Amino acid sequence: MLFVIHAIDRDGDGSLRLANREAHLGFLGDSGDRVKLGGPMLSEDGSRMIGSMLVIEAESLQEARNWAAGDPYKKADLFASVDIRPWKAAVGTTTIT
Repeated sequence: MLFVIHAIDRDGDGSLRLANREAHLGFLGDSGDRVKLGGPMLSEDGSRMIGSMLVIEAESLQEARNWAAGDPYKKADLFASVDIRPWKAAVGTTTIT
């Protein structure tokens, strides 16, 4: 089953995100084919990263939550909010299986 993870950063200058970015990307890379799609959410003018969006595969919502809890961004308390929901690809040019 697919899940979308939508996380919004706490207010700040972006230094906490940057300090943990390499570890975050390593975590994603070490997750094999679990991560289907992802990237940073951007400010309205596109000048800075303000959150994250990921589509992952997991057996259950609890498994998705457990996986997300291991993200270095989460461990660094970067996020003001995290929403994880089941998701189904329905339109677009990217095939996610």
